Amino acid sequence: MTKILFERLGGTKGITEIVNDAVEAHMNNPAICARFLPYKEQPEKFALIKQHSIDFFSAGSGGPVTYSGRDMLTTHRGMNINPTEYMHVVDDILMVLDKHNVDEESKKDVLAVLWSLKDMIIAK
Repeated sequence: MTKILFERLGGTKGITEIVNDAVEAHMNNPAICARFLPYKEQPEKFALIKQHSIDFFSAGSGGPVTYSGRDMLTTHRGMNINPTEYMHVVDDILMVLDKHNVDEESKKDVLAVLWSLKDMIIAK
């Protein structure tokens, strides 16, 4: 029997590490860091955003987690995220998955999830 994506990514511990490394990659990516660096000045909000990301990713990958944050449309409304910025985020996440030695099937599954969210995140 095939494991669910949540398990293949290492469960809560693995997803937490992936999210933390992805956020760090975004902060070091010159194309998108301006969207993430200001959160360093708001540690409580930054921690909450990271936890929501962990919960969202965990729940969306089949884990026994309840996501209690806002929906993606509401969360990203007014941010005016463009397609290029979104692709930088996706590239950073794929790079982090490689760093964590995530298998190709699981990377494709993560990519499918990311792609399914793009129209809710990119500004119209």
